[in-house]
Amino acid sequence: MKNFAQALLLLALFSSFSYGQTSNGEALFDMTCGTGYCHATKGVGGGASRLAARGLTVEFIRDKVTNGVTGTLMAAYKNSMDVRDLATVVAYVASLNAAVSESARASRTFTGPAEQGRNLFSQASRGFARCSTCHQGNGIGIAVAPPFARVPATVEALKSLATPSVVTARAAGESMPALIIARRAQEVVFYDLTSAPPVLRTLTPDAVQITEGSSWRHASALGTYTEMELAAVLAFLRGL
Repeated sequence: MKNFAQALLLLALFSSFSYGQTSNGEALFDMTCGTGYCHATKGVGGGASRLAARGLTVEFIRDKVTNGVTGTLMAAYKNSMDVRDLATVVAYVASLNAAVSESARASRTFTGPAEQGRNLFSQASRGFARCSTCHQGNGIGIAVAPPFARVPATVEALKSLATPSVVTARAAGESMPALIIARRAQEVVFYDLTSAPPVLRTLTPDAVQITEGSSWRHASALGTYTEMELAAVLAFLRGL
């Protein structure tokens, strides 16, 4: 009976907190998750993955903060935070994403394959192996990659997409595929595409060597999608 009452209270709190009520959530996040070893300040990503501007839904955030992620260092905070603190942290992380609920997102007008493609584009169950990890569409995701000049006409064209913006960066004795964000007198800012999600790196010019070209190919990021699913994603992109 006690657990049932706690569950009802938790549901009520999660339902009532708005994105504006995040100041306490930010303080709690900074103490528990905002270190460089974890998600870093503002959720920009440190030792753990980036949280900000990922297009994460409220439902997804709530589940991961409450129940943790099996097989990782992401703890289940239901075991160490009271329900009010949990709710404020969820609200804060949601604000970093300008997150919307699944029901609100569903109100957008897409039909047929385009609707399926919209869901596949940002499907939370795929983790970071989804399109929205590197692309932005319909206000969801993060624009790591530049926008398509033209949506590929076929799945085969999508798989063989040229990636001239990807170069090779060499730093600390390691080579990595990279997307350059900025090259300034004091710093070079780039996304390291070695793994998903891409890691945003900032190095001094003398600490990194940039050469044109890379063996990285867009097809390497499409492994979790079937041909039919990719066709639906393309239908969604054409409908934007």
